[in-house]
Amino acid sequence: MPKVKVDGVEVEVPQGATVLQACEIAGKEIPRFCYHERLSIAGNCRMCLVEVKPGPPKPQASCALPAADNQEIFTTTPMVKAAREGVMEFLLINHPLDCPICDQGGECDLQDQSVAYGKGHSRYTENKRAVTEKYMGPIVKTIMTRCIQCTRCVRFAEEVAGVEEIGAIYRGEDMQITSYLEQAVTSELSGNVVDLCPVGALTSKPYAFEARPWELRKTLAIDVMDAVGTNIRLDSRGRQVLRAVPRVNDEVNEEWASDKTRHAVDGLVRRRLDRPYIRRDGKLIAATWDEAFAAIKAVNAGSSVAAIAGDLVDCETMFAAKALLGKMGSTLLEGRQTGMDYDVSSLAAVNFNTTIAGLEQADAILLVGTNLRWEAPLVNTRIRKAIKRGAKVFAIGPETDLTYKVEWLGSDLGVLGDVPQAVADLFAKAERPAVIVGGGALKGGHGAALKFAERFNLVRDGWNGFNVVHMAASRMGGLMLGYAQKGGIADVANAAPKLAFFLGADEVDFAKFGSSFKVFVGHHGDQGAHHADVILPGATYAEKSGTWVNLEGRVQRGEQAVFAPGDAREDWTIFRALSEVLGHTLPFDTLPALRLAMADAVPMLAKEGLVTFDWSVPSLDATATGSIAGYPIKDFYLTNAICRASPTMQRCSAELVHGEEFAEAAE
Repeated sequence: MPKVKVDGVEVEVPQGATVLQACEIAGKEIPRFCYHERLSIAGNCRMCLVEVKPGPPKPQASCALPAADNQEIFTTTPMVKAAREGVMEFLLINHPLDCPICDQGGECDLQDQSVAYGKGHSRYTENKRAVTEKYMGPIVKTIMTRCIQCTRCVRFAEEVAGVEEIGAIYRGEDMQITSYLEQAVTSELSGNVVDLCPVGALTSKPYAFEARPWELRKTLAIDVMDAVGTNIRLDSRGRQVLRAVPRVNDEVNEEWASDKTRHAVDGLVRRRLDRPYIRRDGKLIAATWDEAFAAIKAVNAGSSVAAIAGDLVDCETMFAAKALLGKMGSTLLEGRQTGMDYDVSSLAAVNFNTTIAGLEQADAILLVGTNLRWEAPLVNTRIRKAIKRGAKVFAIGPETDLTYKVEWLGSDLGVLGDVPQAVADLFAKAERPAVIVGGGALKGGHGAALKFAERFNLVRDGWNGFNVVHMAASRMGGLMLGYAQKGGIADVANAAPKLAFFLGADEVDFAKFGSSFKVFVGHHGDQGAHHADVILPGATYAEKSGTWVNLEGRVQRGEQAVFAPGDAREDWTIFRALSEVLGHTLPFDTLPALRLAMADAVPMLAKEGLVTFDWSVPSLDATATGSIAGYPIKDFYLTNAICRASPTMQRCSAELVHGEEFAEAAE
């Protein structure tokens, strides 16, 4: 490992590190605009200039210069200071002085670095150039006169998102960054370019002119739009969440977030259930909590009661519902509301065992019945990184654009038992082979996929290559809490419970519960509310502290950002209050007490972190039959009640999925 001196302090740096990284290891701040640690090196802004000896007697770009033994690096000499001031002066030649009306104000790299490293005045007196606005879709707002051509957005689109739709046209001072043909960027990760942009050229269109960063209360939370468990920060003002931005977690989402994660938050204040309702004469009538509880008590269900968990529910809510059902003498719990009924006798056999970050190390990957680009976009980006390391990717299912090269093996699940010889040879020789089974194949291919894993020794010392992709944030937590019947939701429907609780479950086939008294505990007036006999208004993920378990078995907790509207309450408190009315009082009154009881019942939920399930293989039929007709998600932007209530997600669906055209007014 090379040893270098940074301003007289000797540090040891990893082999292959750059001078900029060496300076950071030494605790020195180096200004930069084009450099980003997760993107390739461009070296085109020249802001990161330092003086290096031995070397030419001039400043050098530290982001593109490898660190070497016996280098002396100087970051604060008069030469470096003058060079940085010169670069900043050039960057500001054409940049409009419109900070008061720029959404980036307060969190702008150019603003900060011009104060820290720039001159106190400008010598430029010529007219500034202007650039016409570009159209990048419903997520990204462009004011390209501010662009300093750092090309971060171009590199992100090509290297991370895998959608090469952003680039540069013209040359020199006339160079412009644009989406080719000036059409909407089709990536489901396009919103990340807003975070990457060091100036105000690319900003969030739905958030435009809503707030300044210093006005917002910042809350650490967990995203529930998919099962990845993206770490996010919710920025709120008053009682409304105004935006969601990703937090850095290299094990889960790195520093990215999908467009759904970022922009479904405007659905949190629309179509909300803010008071209890009771159905009378076929119509839902507003009621008090006492009246709603009395209507449920009047059912006299005894032990004929069931609970079905939706996709966004936290573990605390599911545990409280399970505890109440347990006191009533029922174990009819189910979380797979769309009808899936795969074997859950071994949680390791339905877990993403390689881990999200570990997938980067795989050298042979087989996708079975999964469109990862829509089901788990941030897992899809890890496969792109694995490909850069030399991995080969094969897939069984209908062909679709996954943003990388895939060898499709057809849609017949029988291929699992009889893969082509070339594929078999590759998996036999692979050091870290992996198979990823999606919802499109679990029904008929779970056993065959496990047999495939056994045949090619996917589970070995230090490596487990068997993975299942879930799409619901509540799925793994629900399975750990026992929300699974052997035959899935069909078993619950066949039991014909007198009383059925639907915990934010909007995707259920309610026709199968025609004889049940249906109680919907949720937050949006979606399908579940339309079919309910009683509605008990709950809280969204932003309005309660909760525990979620992501698809790799990682227990994570999010905090409450805002309060639920009207008479809505946190879901677990609803079950606690109802239990008293029904004569089965639950033994906890506070969230800490509930979590202690939950940890006692399921020790794996006691603390945050990755849970490791003991590997065991259920005895399933290894003969896969049938073909994969399609993937579970038909519209990436409208997968749950919050998304369906979001104007931004509706616009994204209409434009990016269904091809509708929208006229943009000139600004």
